[in-house]
Amino acid sequence: MKILAISDEESKYLWDHFEPDKMKDVELILSCGDLDPRYLTFLATFSHAQVLYVHGNHDDKYEFRPPEGCRCIEDEVYCYNGIRILGLGGSMRYNPNGKNQYTEKQMRNRVRKLWWKLYRSKGFDILLTHAPASGINDGEDRAHWGFEEFNRLIERYSPKYFVHGHIHLNYGHSIPRIQDYNATKIINAFERYEFEY
Repeated sequence: MKILAISDEESKYLWDHFEPDKMKDVELILSCGDLDPRYLTFLATFSHAQVLYVHGNHDDKYEFRPPEGCRCIEDEVYCYNGIRILGLGGSMRYNPNGKNQYTEKQMRNRVRKLWWKLYRSKGFDILLTHAPASGINDGEDRAHWGFEEFNRLIERYSPKYFVHGHIHLNYGHSIPRIQDYNATKIINAFERYEFEY
């Protein structure tokens, strides 16, 4: 199955210069957040792919204009054609009143509330988040810190993929697009990245 992961910056290749052939083999689109809801609606409309998304730290606009034809999988284990996808959006809290921002403790509590869903689904195959894991692709400023809870999830459930956004590849040349953490392949979905499951 071909999966398109997207995050943080709308792809001109897809939105401004769209051609149906570019998406003909894509079956699933995973959005890691901070994208214009009209962009997600566009992709859901002009492709045959299911669009699943979590919120980024700049997605408060989704409250007033949610993407149409897409499914938010925040705080759930969603199964698509046998692939179990756990969605946990948001970033580390850096603004006391910021939407979709969490302390480490708040993120841990979100995961604890999912224990029954995780037990019932026998884990998950893809972890879909906005923020990275702690010490893996994260930044030095508080707004771009990764969550330790994501490290624990990866270590406990060994998903095949961990797909995140938030860390723009143009922040620095040393930021990897793909890397391995134990048995999990980590993908930074900035703008767009296709992979096979």
